[in-house]
Amino acid sequence: MIELLAGWPGAELVRANPVAYLLLNASHILGIGLLLGAILPLDLRLAGLLSGPLGVLGPWLSRSAGLGLGLAILTGLWLFSVDPPEYLKNPAFRIKLLLIGAALANLAALHFSPGWKAARAGRRIAPAVRLMAALSALLWLSVLVAGRWIGFL
Repeated sequence: MIELLAGWPGAELVRANPVAYLLLNASHILGIGLLLGAILPLDLRLAGLLSGPLGVLGPWLSRSAGLGLGLAILTGLWLFSVDPPEYLKNPAFRIKLLLIGAALANLAALHFSPGWKAARAGRRIAPAVRLMAALSALLWLSVLVAGRWIGFL
């Protein structure tokens, strides 16, 4: 499976062309920027540290974060395909994957909770939603740090 991933034409293109790697890496950073640039204000609003109409901000920030997450995942998988065995040996990469999994689980728990729907409707933000929002901010920032750590190991 790893050999198939490493052998796909996109991985070969990026390995052979430094400009392609540069553009792919920049696209990954753009995805991360969109994700964090949207999720952090939303999390801080839900945690009660920022103000603003959640019914207006929430859907827009959620969609922006989703777009960033999609771009980061697609480009991240493509970057991984360039040298899967090397990434899999890197402890920071493995930690990053665990943190992404935890952040996505927290995201699903939040979005399927009745508290999220109530908060988006303008009702009181439940303590559980505040806690999940704070955890979300911590997890996504930790993903960012783990991603940067990969290059140092």
